[in-house]
Amino acid sequence: MISVRTHKDLEVWKLSIDFVTEIYAITKSYPKEEQFGITNQIRRAAVSVPSNIAEGAGRRSDKEFLQFLYIALGSVQEIDTQLLISLNLEFISKSDYDNLMTKLNQISKMLFGLIKSIKQKLN
Repeated sequence: MISVRTHKDLEVWKLSIDFVTEIYAITKSYPKEEQFGITNQIRRAAVSVPSNIAEGAGRRSDKEFLQFLYIALGSVQEIDTQLLISLNLEFISKSDYDNLMTKLNQISKMLFGLIKSIKQKLN
């Protein structure tokens, strides 16, 4: 298993926790009729990223960890789509979109790097 004491030692987990906080703050201004629509969807996807990193890090093997990191990556792609929809519907400004996408791309790159590192160790 990769040498991680806990998920809290992973920078990608820390960054994704901060990202969730930002998503919750920004979606407070979404229309009330979207509470059970895109607001709920984007929040759930955002929470899924650090949650899957944490769950994977708590598993017994690197192979299981990889599986959860791939799920986290899937959630990143889901958020990417939901942010674009939010921009198109004018729920968020272009500057908020750009800021969130910069952070989301950083999370994605870090996840890919962690996946690559674990895969190299497995080979």
